[in-house]
Amino acid sequence: MRRSVVGVLAFVALVALVLAFVLNGPAQGAIAGAGTRGVADTAGDTATGSTVHAAISGAARGGVAGAVIGHQMDRQAHELADDLAGATVQRIGEGITVTFPAGLLFGFGSDHLRSAASDNLRELAASLKRYPITRMLIVGHTDSDGSARYNRDLSNRRAAAAANFITGEGVDRARIATAGRGATEPIATNDSDDGRRQNRRVEIAIYTNAGSGSSSGY
Repeated sequence: MRRSVVGVLAFVALVALVLAFVLNGPAQGAIAGAGTRGVADTAGDTATGSTVHAAISGAARGGVAGAVIGHQMDRQAHELADDLAGATVQRIGEGITVTFPAGLLFGFGSDHLRSAASDNLRELAASLKRYPITRMLIVGHTDSDGSARYNRDLSNRRAAAAANFITGEGVDRARIATAGRGATEPIATNDSDDGRRQNRRVEIAIYTNAGSGSSSGY
């Protein structure tokens, strides 16, 4: 009897190791399927602000559970890359970042959503509903023109406007956190028109409920 129990335990351990090996690639952020447009494998990527990175890092899980979550995130990232026109979708760790140029969602200096933004935000809402273990952090960013107070306020209002739209599509507001970072997390120089254009953006972190990332602190 003792020998048979040991054998069963060894078999279970072997299955767990095989699952971890098979699924570990997706958990590290690699995207399978070269034909999918707009998706980047971003281990070490710096083309997003630190706030979205921190949210995803705080939600990281290891082992087989983390590998399963990573596999799901790969699938979700592929779908978002196909569905979100004009956005950049990236896989980072066990999460996803989505970056919209601010001009795609809002008019200059405005927190009113453009009509063209509706389709993209509906797709984001649909994705959250398809993957109920995920949650979302929406972060507004500006360039350095204007006062720090104005930029922080505008970025907060834009993040809130996007969150309110997604909530209106039937997503529980408790699953969505928002933050406005103004000009404090640039991804390009503010000394050129092109750099300022890149810095004006809305970033979204998508990560699992199972982690420690939450709306507190944002």
